[in-house]
Amino acid sequence: MKKSISILGATGSIGVNALNVIRENPELFSIYGLSAHRQVDQLIVFAKEFNVKVVAIGDETQVSYLKKELSNVEVLGGRDGLLELASRDVPDLMINAIVGSSGMEPTIQAIINGVDVALSNKESLVMAGDLIYRLLEKHKTKLYPVDSEHSAIWQSLVGENMDDIKRLIVTGSGGPFRKRPLQTFKDITVKEALKHPNWAMGNKITIDSATMMNKGLEVIEARWLFDMPAEKIDIIVHPQSIIHSMVEFVDSSVKAQLGLPDMKIPIQYALTYPKHVATNWEPLDLIKIGELTFEAPDYERFPCIQLAYDALHRGGTTPAVLNVANEFAVYRFLKEEIRFTEIPELIQEAISQHYFIAHPSLDDILRNEEWAKQFIQNKE
Repeated sequence: MKKSISILGATGSIGVNALNVIRENPELFSIYGLSAHRQVDQLIVFAKEFNVKVVAIGDETQVSYLKKELSNVEVLGGRDGLLELASRDVPDLMINAIVGSSGMEPTIQAIINGVDVALSNKESLVMAGDLIYRLLEKHKTKLYPVDSEHSAIWQSLVGENMDDIKRLIVTGSGGPFRKRPLQTFKDITVKEALKHPNWAMGNKITIDSATMMNKGLEVIEARWLFDMPAEKIDIIVHPQSIIHSMVEFVDSSVKAQLGLPDMKIPIQYALTYPKHVATNWEPLDLIKIGELTFEAPDYERFPCIQLAYDALHRGGTTPAVLNVANEFAVYRFLKEEIRFTEIPELIQEAISQHYFIAHPSLDDILRNEEWAKQFIQNKE
């Protein structure tokens, strides 16, 4: 029987790669619903190709156009439409490929309604990890990691006893600036920051890689995905992006998952778990790669890493504010309103000034989300 899937953020890089996986495995999957924020024409193409039952478009002005072009498809619009699609219990699995804090509530809606989630939206667990952790237990639903780092850890933990784990090792490429002189960071341009050496990603996550905030967010996400304290999660810079992450055991042995930097691989594993399904993706040729190197992360060069660890240690509303402040500081940098070096400065300021709540509800998180957004957007 085919697994029914909905994809939120279907026109982004993760969504498109997920559709590539499904396209290669038509006997395994069917698509129930798709969402996009603004790319309406691409959404129409995908909806027709995969014969979907429902679509949601963030831009409500496009609803009538969608209804005209997709006469046999249910069309939902706006934020309410997105949450409605996420809350449907028809699909077996929802892929959350939304970028940014707006992806948190759809994750929660799917879990509450008994739908398993393949999660690419790391902001969900960064902002509401404790809440989501409790909801997963209450509603007996599952969360499958899509990010390559967490997929690597997940695969390395299969069949293992969690009591035998010494630490998780999250690898990162180090981005485009790991060797750039620190004194020149204030002059980094948007164009330079968007040139990732290994991965082709959206603008926001590419900037997160340049600041290495993505590694900090991944540490917070790993804490909740694998129920592991921050003290047992380390970051190692691995410029080739071949080892996607590792697990060290108490006997000092280490397991790692390797592969080319291709998001189709972890996406497919999340969809086919616990099986590895044969594919035509390009294979890893270690002889061709030649060598794998490793470095310690430079916390002076990349202060966002320490900000993330500190936020995780403090807990409560702090990780949510960290996430939202980073998101909107990145957007301001992309618009060339602030310098690259001002991204961590604004995040630190938002964290220090927000109203801290130790055990936040969803409403508390949403209020802090709006506060942090306004704080960063209005900061001179």
